[in-house]
Amino acid sequence: MSTHHLRTDASRAESYHVIEVSSPAFADQGMIPVVYTCEGRDISPPLDFKHIPNEAVTLALIMDDPDAPGKTWVHWVLWNIPVTHHLKENEVHGEQGMNDFGRKSYGGPCPPSGTHRYFFKVYALSCTLNLPAETTKHTLEKAMAGHILGYGELIGLYKRQQK
Repeated sequence: MSTHHLRTDASRAESYHVIEVSSPAFADQGMIPVVYTCEGRDISPPLDFKHIPNEAVTLALIMDDPDAPGKTWVHWVLWNIPVTHHLKENEVHGEQGMNDFGRKSYGGPCPPSGTHRYFFKVYALSCTLNLPAETTKHTLEKAMAGHILGYGELIGLYKRQQK
């Protein structure tokens, strides 16, 4: 297993194992199918994970769009996912926090203009997290600091089909 460093805050970097994140619905750096967006069914895509550290107790997932105007837009916050190698389409395990749409659910790509990148970031954690339902990406990232055993990401692209 590869080991890299992940910066979880301004003061330190944590070592972690690289998790391979993929989807049968789209390739890394490939276009996300419409069904998983605001123009389709707005459901989460299937995701596959390889090389999860054996010591992992749970997984966490953050999906965000760094190309959104003004700030990185958070589409999905999920934690305490039982260790698995597959999340099926529209399948949720674990607990969902608040996204920037103001919902505790998946919010698919819906860029106002141009092609945006959507990062599906997966974390293998050494513990379960006791967090409130209103947890945001920032709160989850702070809670995960010091507990990350593995990390991987998949980047999908999307450009609105209709206006």
